[in-house]
Amino acid sequence: MTRNKGILALTTALCMAGAPVLAQSQGDWTFGLGVGWVNPKSNNGVLAGGAATVDENTQLIITAEYFFRDNLGVEILAATPFEHDVTIAGIGYAGTVKHLPPTISLNYHFPTQTAFKPYVGLGVNWTTFFEETSPLGVLSLDDSFGLAVQVGFDYQISDRDALRLTARWIDIETDVSLNGAPIGTADIDPVVLSFSYVRRF
Repeated sequence: MTRNKGILALTTALCMAGAPVLAQSQGDWTFGLGVGWVNPKSNNGVLAGGAATVDENTQLIITAEYFFRDNLGVEILAATPFEHDVTIAGIGYAGTVKHLPPTISLNYHFPTQTAFKPYVGLGVNWTTFFEETSPLGVLSLDDSFGLAVQVGFDYQISDRDALRLTARWIDIETDVSLNGAPIGTADIDPVVLSFSYVRRF
């Protein structure tokens, strides 16, 4: 029995030693490429006297993170432009807008001795809107600044490569005007789900 326990312990140790472990070391860089799904909250405020709805969209996302200390990194999130249709109760389709949501976050990656590595992050988002079009006239949305929080995990598939799943919440609020006159504030506040391939350098 003692011999069997010893063999089991040795086998477990060898398996753990052979498993890929991603070291989040000071001076490391990681770069990620994936897809992000922006899903605005259900109640997006009141525009022109009616309840506004902003639809969802999926685009490519890019991340770069520098570890200035072990397990602690600064990450920049970028993406191809997201595009959303806006509808207003009682009016219907009110327009289409594009936006870019660059975000800078401070991330803490929990040290583990397995291929599974969760992390959390807190940051600041700047969302800029452009190419607003509307059948009602000239539509304009102001830039937005707000907090961004995220939780996620990496699952390592090799010494330097990992798959990443992330959920973010971003505070996005923008003042909207039509033909130069303010018509309300859009509260977008989306949940952003993303799946990425990440490479460590």
